[in-house]
Amino acid sequence: MLERFRPPPEETVMVSEADLRSTVQAIFEKMGCPREDAELATDALVMADLRGVETHGVSNMLRNYVAQYNDGSLNPRPNPRILRETVSVASMDADRGLGIITGPRAMDLAIEKARSTGVGIVTARNGGHLGMLGYHAMRALEHNMIGVCMGSALGESGILPTFGREPRLGTNPIAVAVPAGREVPFVFDAATSAIARNKVVLARRVGALMEPGWVAGSDGIPIMEPAEPPDPYFVLPLGGTREQGSHKGYGLGVMVQVMSSMLAGAGYSIGQREPGAFNHYFAAYNIEAFTPLDEFREEMDGMLHALKTTPPIPGQERVLYGNLPESEETEQRRASGIPFHTEVVDWFHSICSELSIPTRF
Repeated sequence: MLERFRPPPEETVMVSEADLRSTVQAIFEKMGCPREDAELATDALVMADLRGVETHGVSNMLRNYVAQYNDGSLNPRPNPRILRETVSVASMDADRGLGIITGPRAMDLAIEKARSTGVGIVTARNGGHLGMLGYHAMRALEHNMIGVCMGSALGESGILPTFGREPRLGTNPIAVAVPAGREVPFVFDAATSAIARNKVVLARRVGALMEPGWVAGSDGIPIMEPAEPPDPYFVLPLGGTREQGSHKGYGLGVMVQVMSSMLAGAGYSIGQREPGAFNHYFAAYNIEAFTPLDEFREEMDGMLHALKTTPPIPGQERVLYGNLPESEETEQRRASGIPFHTEVVDWFHSICSELSIPTRF
């Protein structure tokens, strides 16, 4: 997380992982979720906050989920069903279940299939928000597999195509998790847009500016100087402008739309059907089906070590790779607590009072 999105010390409250988990789980259970589902959803959200991915943790997402349960757009007791299936792939309907509940189970099915066939792929349509995609991809790590996850949304068009004046795509993120040996596993988890839309929420909360090339105004023209998020605004594809490679982010966003929406049988979803339904793609690659596992892990260690020991440029302490800072952040936050803006804590007090749930922070 960039420093600009962190709350200032005078507006920060430190919350322990245990207190956060118990409170969040109680909220999900009050929404009508079975205990097992509430535990799974809580783990996905809390892991995002532990890793410093506040955009997809409790501070941004939980209040949205509560609203969606209350208005009926999310099903608290979904019954996902398989629509089509072979030995290596499956397509399912998530029955409007929250993605951080149905997604891990779809990923587990992909892992199960990969164990016997080498590669397992599961698509899921008609679900809810998937939270931090890396959470789902990382489920493959403990099975010595490579995990891949992608996601798109029906009606969630907020990203401009290159040269476009009207949005056509969602943030359409991609996550890939790769096991290693001694080194921290590699995890890539990023939107195909210049920034995740939730970063605008964080920016407005702490009064941070947008960097040039992150967003456009209502006319679709990229804003190329530091500025407060305009209202209305559109997020630009990864790269920001054509000169900086926005056609690449735009193309990746279309690719995710194909793999997670169209392959799931949900259509191309631009302006189609009712907004709010998310579609997802989960894949697991059994490394041993391709190459000896020990050799692969050793090679990964060599590559990751070479990356992190690259001499840094002046003014920077070191070179990082995906999941290295997040793993360090997790260790630190488990020891000292998770920092939340006072506005987030106030929301917790309000919703817990409304639901008659005791708050421990």
